[in-house]
Amino acid sequence: MDITRIEAAAGRLKGHARRTPLLSSPFLDEIAGRRVLVKAECLQHTGSFKFRGAWAAVSGLDPEVRAKGVIAFSSGNHAQGIAEAARRFGITSVIVMPADAPAAKIAGTRGLGGEVVLYDREKEDRDALGAQLAEERGLTLIKPFDEPEVIAGQGSCGLEIAEQAAEEGVTQADVLVCCGGGGLTSGIALALEAKAPGLRVRPAEPEGFDDVKRSLAAGSIQRNPALGGNICDAIVTPQPGYLTFPILSRLCGPGLAVSEEEVLKAMQLAVRHLKVVAEPGGAVALAAALFRKGEIEGDAVICTISGGNVDPAILARALALEV
Repeated sequence: MDITRIEAAAGRLKGHARRTPLLSSPFLDEIAGRRVLVKAECLQHTGSFKFRGAWAAVSGLDPEVRAKGVIAFSSGNHAQGIAEAARRFGITSVIVMPADAPAAKIAGTRGLGGEVVLYDREKEDRDALGAQLAEERGLTLIKPFDEPEVIAGQGSCGLEIAEQAAEEGVTQADVLVCCGGGGLTSGIALALEAKAPGLRVRPAEPEGFDDVKRSLAAGSIQRNPALGGNICDAIVTPQPGYLTFPILSRLCGPGLAVSEEEVLKAMQLAVRHLKVVAEPGGAVALAAALFRKGEIEGDAVICTISGGNVDPAILARALALEV
């Protein structure tokens, strides 16, 4: 993986993905004790950054292979990204999703034309199920993060951050990225290494599911003891990816972990002061920027809101909190 591949993916994304804004609010700056710049990927097609990697991967397939269709496994955002990319190309998409995924994400995936296959994440192996369906139906499997073209597509977000931060006069800062398997985090880190080396990426995760933070500290891949049971469904993965972890190890600073309550508060603050909706997994980086200020260096911090596909009940819970 290098910047050439990311720039090629960005070229294929041009005219298809949105260049999402870098938002700010003096109210958030006051809470954080420094300038906060928020990359609003919740405004991307399908409501998350995942469209970038999905389009990069699907568009990068040989046309004859692509015509046979694609398959993916996802708790919802990669699912919708793949379904939308497939829809635009007029091909079949099959999405393997956990049965406990948010109803809004399952419905959204089906609404975009994806054929949804549900599985029990506590008892079934999604990788094995996806591989079996791919072989049986002649579909190309596109993994959610451990896939070079997906990482390259996510890296296009990093190219935009480099340009937008420079426009804001920010050349030295921590860049907090909502992190599950590490596709977005590693893609952004590679892009910033080449285009804005003064910007240091740091993964942000939910407490209890901070496998990347622990893996970086240990120098080897660590697994989470649980596979579910957190509101941040979009980034609850068992462990870092085998392709992403070496990139994370080389380029990222220490990880950050936040509580569910802090995530919910960040969601409310995003609505109130940025006028955007963040899902729990998409709000962990903002929560870290606001509530882990003692662990962050510098006069400015950049963070991603990586997705906005939230069930109404969770959003209502966030908005009801006293902040």
